[in-house]
Amino acid sequence: MNPITNLYEKSNKKEKLIIGLMSGTSMDGLDIALCSFRGYGVNTKVELLHFKTADYTDKFKKQVKSIFSKREVDLEMVCLMNEQVALTHAKLINEAIAEWGYQNEQIDFIASHGQTIYHAPKSLHGIQELPNGTLQIGDGDHIAVHTGIITLSDFRQKHIAAGGEGAPLAVYGDYLVFSKEGEDRIMLNIGGIANYTYLPGDLDASKVFSTDVGPGNTLMDQYVQQYFDGLYYDKDAAIALKGQVNQALLDNLLNNGFFKTTFPKTTGPELFSLKYLQEAQSVTGTTNLSKYDVMATLCRFSAETIIEAINKVLDKMTSPAIYLSGGGMHNPLLLRFLKDALPHITFKNTSELSVNPDAKEAVLFALLANETLCGGQVYFGDRAGVPTVCMGKISLPM
Repeated sequence: MNPITNLYEKSNKKEKLIIGLMSGTSMDGLDIALCSFRGYGVNTKVELLHFKTADYTDKFKKQVKSIFSKREVDLEMVCLMNEQVALTHAKLINEAIAEWGYQNEQIDFIASHGQTIYHAPKSLHGIQELPNGTLQIGDGDHIAVHTGIITLSDFRQKHIAAGGEGAPLAVYGDYLVFSKEGEDRIMLNIGGIANYTYLPGDLDASKVFSTDVGPGNTLMDQYVQQYFDGLYYDKDAAIALKGQVNQALLDNLLNNGFFKTTFPKTTGPELFSLKYLQEAQSVTGTTNLSKYDVMATLCRFSAETIIEAINKVLDKMTSPAIYLSGGGMHNPLLLRFLKDALPHITFKNTSELSVNPDAKEAVLFALLANETLCGGQVYFGDRAGVPTVCMGKISLPM
């Protein structure tokens, strides 16, 4: 069949099977979500059929980390890993499809986020004559060819081209999937970077926004990987619970212009790095602080940035509910900090809305693909940071 005819026919199916992929800054594995879609826009009906996180090998993690979030890297390795990430993802997709009892030809589309290796909004790079920038590797053509499935990828570039910062993109999917008339909602995702989407109960899309709020898990993960051999993150806050929050260090960590800028905004580990922590420790004379106290303080730091950001929208909300997703929702100390500071808010997670919270971001990229394929455009108002656009480049398998 002519590949363009195939694309047209699949795009017009009443039910589409789309695999959404997400590989975040923690790089613990590839989230693979097989979703069924009917309709588009405000009439979207999505069902999560299968989900898994496919583990990365230690060698692959090390290769990606060698070029991740660094101003100076081996350009040859960047070039090679663009292909290697895609080939690795294609292999993991093929294995998941077989594991779930499907044939590749039964899957209509793949929606691939890729692997972010550098995020450079103007607010971070500060070069006025240059634009916002972001780079995700994992070439869509390689995924399409090695799975035989039409692939949409590189979603963030259109967002930047239309005046956004390339992140966060959750606003589009959150509004279509999780809005509910009569209930004001905050969809709080605590990944490497913490972000949330504000969903008004009156369903007015022009009021909806999504914003990064702070470091989420990234600083804690970086610290654990640097100072605790063999660990990639602080499971169940086992390390942080052994320490005490250092107030002087916490206050200095919170003293950054990012937290004073207006919503929506975006950031990344390019700002919230071990260098950021080391400079704060140097200023506050806490370089000899125990590793457990540092982890407790970093956990509190992530919590405080989330709390402050949520408090900024509470006056707009009646009977607010927060729906959690992302790896940080499994950190009991972080959740305790949040609940103690926001006792009047109901905390839930997206499983109560029929979406596995660990799968949420992968599902949302599948939804972005569905919107592009169906030509859907919900108008989000003429606002900076929330352009009304379809996203994703289309790669054909032949």
